[in-house]
Amino acid sequence: MSRPFILGLTGSIGMGKSAVSAMFRDNGVPVFDADACVRALQGPGGALIPAIEAAFPGTTGPNGVDRAKLGATVFGQPEALARLEAIVHPAVAEQRAQFLRDHAAAPLVVYDIPLLFERTGRAELDAVAVVSARADQQRARVLARPGMSVEKFEAILAAQMPDAEKRARADHVIDTSTPLDSTQSAVSALIERLTDGNK
Repeated sequence: MSRPFILGLTGSIGMGKSAVSAMFRDNGVPVFDADACVRALQGPGGALIPAIEAAFPGTTGPNGVDRAKLGATVFGQPEALARLEAIVHPAVAEQRAQFLRDHAAAPLVVYDIPLLFERTGRAELDAVAVVSARADQQRARVLARPGMSVEKFEAILAAQMPDAEKRARADHVIDTSTPLDSTQSAVSALIERLTDGNK
């Protein structure tokens, strides 16, 4: 049975991955957003709330998971983090499988996965595209975000694979250092290339 070509989309903080993900959507490509899926599963009435509360009492409430409390509970605690991931990852995998079934007729789908290289790996994916920009642009974009500090930014960078290594591992690199219309053209060209032989 034929299935869509599955493109993994990733990129470090501040590289413009969300904007590129939106460009794929605007071109009619179905996008599975792993972060949005987790937020829904952990939000008000989310399917994972009972299991997370049972494993980490006091970390959920009427608004779903209290991210600050849960973060404080698992931060720097590998066993606790592994327990949380054992709850979350299978649920996300099932949602992703359903997404693929729902879009089985599409020539191309995108899995938007922030920690693709760091956590989930390339299994299931036909190719990986990395969204990248110059380091000075990345820094300026991230430090302009509300509540961001240099220390926080550097801690996030330290937890992510270096951009140069991601670029080296990627099948495709989408550069967002360029003007927006150039990035849009690059996305459109990539879609055309990937779907040409998969119609």
